[in-house]
Amino acid sequence: MWACVRLRADLVSTLPIDTFRKVPWGQVEVPKPPVLVEPGGSQVDIVEWMYSTQSDLDSLGNTVGLITEKDGVGKPRRIDLVAREDYRITSVRGAVEYWIQGKKRDSEDVWHERQFTSSGMVVGMSPVAYAALSLQQYESAQEFAAAWFGGGLVPTAHLKYGEAKVPPAESEAIKARFMVAIENGEPFVTGKDWEYKPIDAAAAQATFIETMRFTDIEIGRFFGVPGDLFDAAVEGSSITYANITQRNLQFLVHNLGPAITRRERALSKLLPQPRFVKFNSDALLRMDPETVSTMLGQQVKDRLVAPSEARELLNRAPYTPEQIDEFKTLFPTEFKEIPAGAQRGDAR
Repeated sequence: MWACVRLRADLVSTLPIDTFRKVPWGQVEVPKPPVLVEPGGSQVDIVEWMYSTQSDLDSLGNTVGLITEKDGVGKPRRIDLVAREDYRITSVRGAVEYWIQGKKRDSEDVWHERQFTSSGMVVGMSPVAYAALSLQQYESAQEFAAAWFGGGLVPTAHLKYGEAKVPPAESEAIKARFMVAIENGEPFVTGKDWEYKPIDAAAAQATFIETMRFTDIEIGRFFGVPGDLFDAAVEGSSITYANITQRNLQFLVHNLGPAITRRERALSKLLPQPRFVKFNSDALLRMDPETVSTMLGQQVKDRLVAPSEARELLNRAPYTPEQIDEFKTLFPTEFKEIPAGAQRGDAR
């Protein structure tokens, strides 16, 4: 499980993030706002921030931050991430409340990103929790939430009814039900009101994995990470340097692509419309020098990129006049002079 979380967080956090603005003919790149450069202030840059949030998403299904600064149009300028043990999320009849370090916060001041959602739940789930919901066939998301998020599939010691005062007669009945649940080690299910506790959720998924005795390959399948990518023994698998680029492309399209798309959409909410965020996933498909040279050379021949653009991708400066003169000397047939009065398209 750690290997899968680490691999996904490593890759997602190191992908370059670009911002664009929609225009009638397509899109144009625009400068990134501070929240996508140093989202946690000068001490936390975007790579560290993305690693932490991706780890939380894959470990807990949610990541929460406190918006401490906003720009002139009311968009977040700084988001300080909150440790998993310092926040909780409650839902009472569909109304969501955020509590950070014991203090209730307005939803406008909270950054909440989630993944693997289900109807009836306002929080996301980790891949393990999502697997548990699917494999254990709970009748409803609320029932699952009461068991999983409320106390790690074991009733907690604190019993609370959040809608009204409980009459003495009903209190005794609820108490009796609660005691029976504890004795039998079963989850205690109340109504549709539930509370999300990250610590309990983390303990629940550890218990679930241990109880079900999943193999490393099965856990990797939950996270969408093929076993050969985190050094698990995969029978009949043979990945060579000849097909490693295609292997990375397959992983990007089939496994990591949906997570990247979700994060792009979430981060785009930090920008004023019609601006949006795109991850440069080409960084994951780094090729060997021979393949890069062949690809760029073909793109120049097909007039898809200019030679200066291809050189920039190789971290080389544009041609100098001396270099151009040298090319003219070495390859005179490719640098024919255009006759005076002739159109540029007439030169051969």
